[in-house]
Amino acid sequence: MLDETCLELIKSIINTQKDLVVVFRGDVPVMTNKAFNSFLGLSSFDDYISDAPSFIEHFAMHPSYFNKDKIENGDSWFESILRLEEENRVVSMINTKYEPRAFMLSIENSVDNFKFVIFEDITQDLIKRIMIENNANIDKKSGAYSKEYFLQICNNLEEAAVFNEKIIGLSSITLLGENILDAEIIKSFVKSFKSTIRQDDMLVRWSNDKFIFVYLVDSTTNASLVVLKLKEVVDKILPTTLTYSYKSVFQKDGEKISKLLDSL
Repeated sequence: MLDETCLELIKSIINTQKDLVVVFRGDVPVMTNKAFNSFLGLSSFDDYISDAPSFIEHFAMHPSYFNKDKIENGDSWFESILRLEEENRVVSMINTKYEPRAFMLSIENSVDNFKFVIFEDITQDLIKRIMIENNANIDKKSGAYSKEYFLQICNNLEEAAVFNEKIIGLSSITLLGENILDAEIIKSFVKSFKSTIRQDDMLVRWSNDKFIFVYLVDSTTNASLVVLKLKEVVDKILPTTLTYSYKSVFQKDGEKISKLLDSL
């Protein structure tokens, strides 16, 4: 059994972590770090434990992630989640702003009856996983994502938007000019464009002269700001021999991407 000095030392160490950390004795939380307390809007572990629900209740009932409905009969939630492959040990929890966040769990249980559970925030990685770049997904002539790949992952992108409470924005960029099919010009344009966007955004080659920029934002107001930034970027990187036209559409009330594409 760990003495009080050891527990204080552990507390000091876990408070330096940016990830959420909870220490359990058996199935009962006995310590939380500052990051966890801040996530729930609490000042200390004492504040947490005074009104704490069963810990499994923190896990949102999202069908894609581990929650109490996925606990097998007679098992603790620890036993059930440890039966999953490491990459599937993901839960969703809601912060004080009612924002869903996704966490990958690491569980260390080698010390007596103590378990150290680390919650790594992978919310942004959910989108990155969908948009992971490899040769099969890339249009080799331009370096942008291929149209075929984008159409394959549309459903996943829609789910990511719902989970993260975002809306999807699409902006078409149609290049105009006599040398729009010049391979080097196209590659240079795509390379420059991709260097200015976020990792979560996508640039898709839709046709020889048309690209679609795909992004997730919090609101239509922010989407409009993205469009303004888009125009600034294209004006800056496009060769003087070319011009372009563009059009933007934003998701409303959970519209499907297919409907947005029809509007472009």
